[in-house]
Amino acid sequence: MTRPATHPLVRLATQAIAAFLADRQVLEPPADLYEAWPEALRPAGAFVCLKHEGRLCGCIGTTEPLHETLAIEVVRNAIGAATRDPRFPPVQLYELTDLSIAVDILGPCEPAPGLEALDPARYGIVVRAGEKRSVLLPAIEGIRSVSEQVAAARLKAGLGPDDPIELLRFEVQRFH
Repeated sequence: MTRPATHPLVRLATQAIAAFLADRQVLEPPADLYEAWPEALRPAGAFVCLKHEGRLCGCIGTTEPLHETLAIEVVRNAIGAATRDPRFPPVQLYELTDLSIAVDILGPCEPAPGLEALDPARYGIVVRAGEKRSVLLPAIEGIRSVSEQVAAARLKAGLGPDDPIELLRFEVQRFH
């Protein structure tokens, strides 16, 4: 049985983590990436999530682009997911082969007109209240309803169930 081809952005994230863990080198996206997937040239927000045996072990991202290209965004967020997610210990180089890596490219955030306009399988959400903010990607395991999604985002932001919030939604392209 052959494995499906790895998406170029997932391959880039893997290479970026390996280069950083091995030599503390921040990988420059290779030119052939842009030939294989020209969309990597545009700026976009992106998340890189790492799982080991089905359990999250790192996830870092940006809702708006911070870098010139999506490729650079993926490199920086992949390194961050492996080394700077405060919820988890840093990934070790020997663990890299056992990780599953997902890259989510975020579409634009837009105000959610109401809870009825959300779908946790389709939309990620941003919850904001003053300086507090959290982001939840769509299709998170264990979150099956809008109320569960919003409650998880509130908790992640340190907000209570009755605190007033601004609620944004976004869609993603997910690659494994």
